[in-house]
Amino acid sequence: MLNFDFYNPTHIVFGKDTLNQLDSLVPKGARVLITYGGGSVKKFGTLETVLKNLPNREIFEFGGIEPNPQFDTLMKAVEIVKEKNIDFLLAVGGGSVMDGTKFIALAANYSGDALDLLTPEFELAPVDRATPMGTVVTLPATGSEMNNGAVISHKNIKVPVFSMFTFPKFSILDPTLTFTLPKTQVANGIVDTFIHTVEQYVTYPVDARFQDRTAEGILQTLIEVGKTTLDEPENYDARANLVWCATMALNGLIGAGVPQDWTTHMIGHEITAIFGIDHAKTLAVLQPAIWEVRKEQKRKKLIQYAERVWHICEENEDKKIELAISKTREFFESLGMKTHLSDYNITEDQFDDIIKSLEHNKRTALSESGDLTLKISREILQKAL
Repeated sequence: MLNFDFYNPTHIVFGKDTLNQLDSLVPKGARVLITYGGGSVKKFGTLETVLKNLPNREIFEFGGIEPNPQFDTLMKAVEIVKEKNIDFLLAVGGGSVMDGTKFIALAANYSGDALDLLTPEFELAPVDRATPMGTVVTLPATGSEMNNGAVISHKNIKVPVFSMFTFPKFSILDPTLTFTLPKTQVANGIVDTFIHTVEQYVTYPVDARFQDRTAEGILQTLIEVGKTTLDEPENYDARANLVWCATMALNGLIGAGVPQDWTTHMIGHEITAIFGIDHAKTLAVLQPAIWEVRKEQKRKKLIQYAERVWHICEENEDKKIELAISKTREFFESLGMKTHLSDYNITEDQFDDIIKSLEHNKRTALSESGDLTLKISREILQKAL
């Protein structure tokens, strides 16, 4: 097992009717800015319930945070934080709203150019404080409710932002708040959670048994409940398991002491930025192709994945890997996810745009080993076609 430094201070409040605990979680007398996205939190009454549970506080609202939160939009919220002396932020929504709110929390306390907070090389943002924040999760997917990372879009580039000051103080996870989600968003959340897990699991062995078994448990749970929670959106137990898996997949626990890949995400970000395809949909396309191209580098963990997650008993190891990749693709497709670039009308003559963008963003040495070149990225795109 590799050395690691694990820290996660976020208070999780999980279950039905937990919005009524907001009053005890948000500081009394706080000046609160509530952030949200396109308005579904208003349409389905979530915002109204949030407001009802925040008496004796001065409340401001900022809506319109995009699915890929835009730097320019978030800077408008930063101005509100400064102008109104906001001292607590409450993100009500999914990963994009939470990510955007983390950036707002940092930028409102930064005296320099806010663009400095965007850190393509995954360094910590150059700050020493942030406005405290909490979250109310309405879409299980990114795990942003229990980590310190965010992804912000600026000039068609998706850039990570990290800070030790952007862990939410608390996150409310009420699975019933997700019942009204469109099927496509639920499917996106399942796939996003699945890929978060394998990015930290299907790498190479370091004898991290707890992390491996926990990752395998998340994957098996997603396979068990994925189709059910799509077909039965108000099946509380299925949805509760999805919500908790999404949180646990990216709160640092299964990634502690193990090598991590993130190739799927890095290439996927470029496809989203260029073509506007949902983030999770790019992941469903890329992951099987990446494993097909990188099967030798990931051989031992792919075999372990085949045996422990899919219970494949085939004696031939190459066949075992092939079946595991095939079953993964079939799982994504059972959720209504397409698994080829051609399904989105992306053609080989557009690969140059993706490769140029990867190069521009310094994503030229990807993978857990840092040996995945632009040439290999092109091979992955060809395999994904």
